[in-house]
Order: sequence, then C-alpha cells, then structure tokens
Amino acid sequence: MGFVVLVLLCAFTGLVFGDSKPKTCSDIRHFYNSKGFNLNGVPQTVISGEHLRVCSQGYTCCTSGMEENLLNLSRREFETQVKESGRTLQASLNGQFKSFDDYFLELLNRSEASLQTSFQTGFGPLFSQIAKAFQDLYSDLRRYYRGSNVNLEEALNEFWARLLERLFKALNPQYIIGEEYLECVAKQSETLKPFGDTPRELKTKITRTVIAARTFAQGLVISGEAVRKVSQVSLSTECVRAVMKMTYCPHCSGVAFAKPCSNFCKNVMKGCLANQADLDSEWRNLADAMLEVVDKLSRPYSVDSVVLSLPKRIAEAILYMQDNLNTFNNKVFQACGSPAQNSKIEDQIKRGRNTAEEVSSTPGAQLEKLLSDVSRMLRDMMQYWVHLPRKLCVDRESGPSEADRCWNGMSVDRYLPEVMGDGLASQINNPEVEIDITKPDMTVRKQIMQLKIMINRLKYAINGNDVDFQDTSDDISGSGSGECPDDQCSRDTRLSPTNTDKPNEYAYPSENKKVVNGRSSQNLPCISLYLLLLVTVLFRR
Repeated sequence: MGFVVLVLLCAFTGLVFGDSKPKTCSDIRHFYNSKGFNLNGVPQTVISGEHLRVCSQGYTCCTSGMEENLLNLSRREFETQVKESGRTLQASLNGQFKSFDDYFLELLNRSEASLQTSFQTGFGPLFSQIAKAFQDLYSDLRRYYRGSNVNLEEALNEFWARLLERLFKALNPQYIIGEEYLECVAKQSETLKPFGDTPRELKTKITRTVIAARTFAQGLVISGEAVRKVSQVSLSTECVRAVMKMTYCPHCSGVAFAKPCSNFCKNVMKGCLANQADLDSEWRNLADAMLEVVDKLSRPYSVDSVVLSLPKRIAEAILYMQDNLNTFNNKVFQACGSPAQNSKIEDQIKRGRNTAEEVSSTPGAQLEKLLSDVSRMLRDMMQYWVHLPRKLCVDRESGPSEADRCWNGMSVDRYLPEVMGDGLASQINNPEVEIDITKPDMTVRKQIMQLKIMINRLKYAINGNDVDFQDTSDDISGSGSGECPDDQCSRDTRLSPTNTDKPNEYAYPSENKKVVNGRSSQNLPCISLYLLLLVTVLFRR
C-alpha cells in the first residue's frame, strides 16, 4: 500500500514541480510559418530536445532543421539591422557632403561669374587679353578641390606670373616684348612686387580656405566609406549562435512572451560588435578634427568671403600695377635693358575701375546653417560605434520592471553577469560570445588606419597646410595571422589575461526557481518523498 501511495505522490509532484513545458506547439507553428518556413516536419506537440545544438535541450517544439533555419534567419536579420543602422549614418554623411560640395562649387562659379562681369565693365578691352589667366585660375581651384594632383601654391604663383606677362605686354604697347624679355621680367617680380602685397595676402587666405574645404569634404567621404565597409563585416559563428539563443530559443522553449534581459542583450551585442567598437577612439578623433576644420571655414575669414572677394582683390592688384607702372618699368629696364620700340602705334590702355562687389568677411546665412547642421551631425555621431549595441537592443530587450521575468538565455529569470566593456580586448570574459581577442578583424583595422590618415590630413588643414592625399585602403594586407597596425593587437592583449577559454555560463536562476533540462529534474521530488518515508518508518520503530 505504501508503495502505491509513493508512486501516486511521485506522479502528482511531477505534475506540480516538473517541466513547465507547453503541451502543444501551435504557437511556434504559427510563428515559424509567419517567418516564411514550411510546416512539414514541425511537431504538433513537444518533443525531447537532446538534438538541439544552440537552444536548451529540455522539452521543445523545435527540430534540428527548425533550429538551423532559425539560426540562419538570425544571421540575416542581425546583419540587416547592422547594415541599416550604418546606411542611416552613411546617408547623413553623404547628405552633408553633397550640401557642402554643391555650396563650395557654386561659390567658385559665382566668384568667376562676378569677375567676368565686373572686369568687362571696369577694364574694357584689357579683360580679353588677360581673361585666359582667370579661366586657368578657377579651373585649378576646382581641380584641386576635386582631389586632383594640383599644387595649390604653385598654381597661385603661376597665375600671378601669367597675369604679369599679359599685363606687362598690354600696358606697354609701345615696346616689342618677346618671351626672353618676359622671363627676365618674371625674375624681377619677387623683389619689385608689381601687384603690391595682394598676391601674398591672397595666397595665405586662398590656400587655407581651399585646403580646409577640400580636406573637410574628403573627411565626410572617408567617414561614409568607413561606415559602409565596417557595417558589412561578417558575423562570427559564435555571434550568430548567441543572437539565435537570445532571439529564437525562447520560442523553441515555449516562452516566446519573454523578452531578452537587458544586460543579456547588451553582452550579446557587445560581443558581436567588438571589432566595430574598436573604431571608437579614432572615430571620435576624426569628428573632433572635422569640427576644428568647420571652425576654420567660418573664421577668422569665412570660406564664402574669401572666394567671393577674389574679383575685388585681383582688381586691386591690377590697379596697383597700373598706378605704379612707370616706376615698375624703370626698374625692369635697369635690370633687363630697354626693349625695342614698336613701330606700330597702339592706343594706351586707360586705367581701369574696380567695380567688383564688396564682400562681408562674416559668414553668410546659408554657410552658417550648413556648418551648423554638419557640426550637429558630427557631435551626434561621435559615439556611434560604442552606442550601437545599446541601440540594437532597444527594441529587443525587456524593461526595468521585467528584470525578474526576462529571458536570460536559459530560462525566464534574472540575468546575473555584469555587462562587458567596449571593444575587442574587453570581451575576454564575455559569457555570451566566445571571441579570440588576438585576431582582430582586418577590414576594421584597415578602416582604423584610413581614419588615422584622414585625421592627420585634417590636422594639417587646420594649420593651413596640405599633404598628398592617398587612398591606402588596400595597403594593409591580412593573411589571417592576426597581425594588426601600430602594434594594436599586442597593446590590446596586454590589457587582459591571455587565457581565451570560454568562460562558464552565468545565467543562474534564483534559488526559489528551477531550470528544467530534459527529464532528470522530475526525479527530484520523488527522492525527497523516499527520504520522508524512510524517516517516518524509523520513527515508528
């Protein structure tokens, strides 16, 4: 009789304390089918889960094929999320580049059009004789800004030299002036300063402004490319398993209602995006440097005032030479000899007038808004890579009030492990994603080098200097050895112990709850009853 009672008690306690498994699989069948999968082979009721490789091996509604399909779906969905987030930032960077690019090229067009109009009015026939020099100047400025191999200082020096040749001949029609004589005149220009101080002053302003504009535009392009390439980095197998465990294993375990615990999600994302987070330092340095260049584009003289004032400043230089022509001629004749007289009598060119528009040195409203918008974007994007894991968890994770009723990767319970830091080196003890911190992703490392090169160029531009722009995206080759630039790997690994064994699982349940894995946990209540019966018998004796 006692044995029968014991069996009945075991059966009863198995129902009360055993697995809280779902009896049917109708919910996951509906969910699985909604994801576009065929229901052939999907269980109608729960089955044993010993065959599962990622999810918990308790009672389940998932077959091996279902788990594989959901694993691949996890990869596709997560890759899409990362790429979509990157596309949003890239679109913002590309939009700012287009706005700035259009604005700067339009400035050059307006400046050139203003010069042609004002010079035709102010200098009359003289303009046609010197117009080619102006065309070449603006062409060189555009080519330089577009990234062509143009030495800006040499182009400006060449402009003043060509302008001097044409003016000297046009203003001295009574002389026969050949190429050799013009070469001698050019040699005297540095000491005689036929245009006064305008060439020197204008060179300083133009080089600083156009260098800053070109480098700033390139910075926006390089940033967008970095986002695109890094957002396409392949996910590791361990990352995909962790995402699957967080996203679809609750469905297989019959607890689809439970959202992932907040810190559980963060650890999965930080492990998956560890390489991307290593961009953070150079990314912030890039944004800081670009903000400094933005400041240079607005002061001490704004980019629009420098470009639009070119016609007026060039006209001043020409008038200076006209006003001091006799003095200049006398000194040239002393150094180069007197040229032969021209037997053909031509009319002397009259002094011109400076009819070019006066331009304010302060930024215009359009430039102010453009620079304000791009500055706001640069500040917003500074922490993009370290905030990305948190951003991707926003729609996934449970709220603070559900801390005890969230999915921790094994059961619906509190998640105990602490949140890992940012970057590859910080993931050595990540409980969710196993990762070898000695083998960084080479695509990411190449982009880090690209950012460093761009930062260097921006710093030069801040001081009005230029360096040759070179795309080195393919300069660093990775053969899978785990080597990375600037001894980055060795510096990272020194931050943490070198043991990269997978840490223990930390998703422990609280003491008043049980994790059920297969059928073994159903024996625990029966063992307790056996002990209770034994104690009762001993007391009776």
